[in-house]
Amino acid sequence: MSDESREPFKRLFFALDCAPAQRKAIAQWRSTLQLRSGRPVPAENFHLTLKFLGSVDAAQIAAICDAVMSVHASTERLTVVLDRLDVWRRAGVLVLAPEQAPPGLLRLVYDLEQALLPFGLEETSKEFRPHLTLARDYRAPAPESPTAPEFFLRADHFTLFESRKGRYHALARWPLRDQ
Repeated sequence: MSDESREPFKRLFFALDCAPAQRKAIAQWRSTLQLRSGRPVPAENFHLTLKFLGSVDAAQIAAICDAVMSVHASTERLTVVLDRLDVWRRAGVLVLAPEQAPPGLLRLVYDLEQALLPFGLEETSKEFRPHLTLARDYRAPAPESPTAPEFFLRADHFTLFESRKGRYHALARWPLRDQ
């Protein structure tokens, strides 16, 4: 048994994953920005967080998975257009975000929050701001981009991830309806 599997608490979050080709395209576009600040997020970690759970007792994971089983039934396949480069100064991150979040994405996040209320995980009062993090510890103005960002994140499922030693590991995934 590895040390990770014996840990009583796990750092968990729900997210929309990026396809490998899309990760590569975003990483290539990011390289054109010639960043002089921050730590680039590894392309294999690109995702759009739906709900951060924080440290969760490993014994709760099965119950959490059961609780979100019904969420996919009310959600359809999603397309999120990442078309805005932004710096979130307080968080110190450079992000790609949608100019406008699609209603289906907002509904999915709301349904997840409702399903997770009985667990008392993380505060739900935080406003959901969809984004894909490009760099952490970013302390400069938004860089000039030679080409405007326009990435279509298409999701037919959402995933429960564990953050472990700087890597994200998929623990479970649920299909979205109407694939």
